[in-house]
Amino acid sequence: MSYRSLVCRMGPQDTGSIAGIAAGSHVTEISLVTGHHRLGFGLGHALEQLGELGLRASETAVDLAVLAAMVTAADTRISRSNEALDRWSREIDLHVPVADAPRWATQANLLAGMLHFLTGDRWNIYFRSRPSSLGTLAPTPVAAPPAESPDCVCLLSGGLDSFIGAIDLLKAKRRPLFVSHYWDGITSKHESHCIGALRGHWATRPIPHIRARVGFPSGLVPGAGDEDTLRGRSFLFFALATMAASALGDGVTVYLPENGLISLNVPLDALRLGALSTRTTHPFYVARFNELLHALGAGAQLENPYRHKTKGEMVRDCADLNFLRLHAKDTMSCSSPTKARWSGHEPMHCGHCVPCLIRRAALLAGLGSDDTKYSIPSLTAQILNSAKAEGSHVRSFQVALERLQAAPKRARFAIHQSGPLTDHRQDWPAYEAVYLKGMREVAALLAGVRAQPL
Repeated sequence: MSYRSLVCRMGPQDTGSIAGIAAGSHVTEISLVTGHHRLGFGLGHALEQLGELGLRASETAVDLAVLAAMVTAADTRISRSNEALDRWSREIDLHVPVADAPRWATQANLLAGMLHFLTGDRWNIYFRSRPSSLGTLAPTPVAAPPAESPDCVCLLSGGLDSFIGAIDLLKAKRRPLFVSHYWDGITSKHESHCIGALRGHWATRPIPHIRARVGFPSGLVPGAGDEDTLRGRSFLFFALATMAASALGDGVTVYLPENGLISLNVPLDALRLGALSTRTTHPFYVARFNELLHALGAGAQLENPYRHKTKGEMVRDCADLNFLRLHAKDTMSCSSPTKARWSGHEPMHCGHCVPCLIRRAALLAGLGSDDTKYSIPSLTAQILNSAKAEGSHVRSFQVALERLQAAPKRARFAIHQSGPLTDHRQDWPAYEAVYLKGMREVAALLAGVRAQPL
């Protein structure tokens, strides 16, 4: 186990000593500023795209994106198996320069808590003032402000849920600014398809889109290895969206299109309570992020308009069902599409991970058919080996469904297993309902499916 401290430097002029480095900690310095006061590692490009739209982010939102980039560096370039005593929870300190250090320092405990909830790691966040010579980091726009400014921001991930969210906003005549983040080519491909399809369908309307590729090279932290669990990815995604929203003014809503079943992510079994239970859009985490934005005066608010809908209901209620039917197959839901290469296929949906099973169930429930290519085209063609990836998640769902059928009232307790819902007490019945309905959708998919050790 190693204690890791990552120090953010703002270019060659940022050479001051860093207070608060823990004794025995392994220190890695990362300079986020390149020449001409431009942020590197993809942040500068995102800001320049805003400038090309005639928009300029606030310095507070830029600082949030800088912090998110450092979180991403730690999350992806410090191996859990190498660096954590229990092979999961890492000890990480971040030292980040910001424009208003005293204000950020008041939020250090909130940040440490929300990042622990999100990633399972133990974080300490320390803030100091930016070098006085640095000035502002958001570049001056190179274009005039748009005649009709966007009225909201919406995440566009290349997934089915975000594609539905985009369709619904455009059909309602909203003016969203779409924000995407990618690191790998697969995500980029599906994001490009989604925005291309939207622009083709609404060809007479401007559909602004910011695409950020924020990431760090392998081996960034010497001796720490790399990590692919990516539990902190939504912190970066939300921060980039907040940066875009800050350029639109105060009171802007950032939409997070995510179905309620996956947002709650109730563990299917005891093993899924920790390492296998992601919390990227859990209501508790979203509430903490909004608390942070309010405390910083960031002027944006996150909202998941589908938190009480199943994925199948999102599909069924989509505002343009015919358009969705044409393009649903080209969205990406799989947790690990590159797994297909092991079977000699191009990257595609595996068809048997939790997100794939929920997707398959939703498309059958909402469209009555599913044109997506899966590595396992049919779940009923053969017995699935529950001792391997092809059948383990199927069997986990079956066990959870058997327990629910035996004791349906356990749902009111199960929805609290993956995290507190204390910010949304009035929504407990709705969360219970979406959990039960979502599980029933999967049950319909798995009717006749056999999974057992082989």
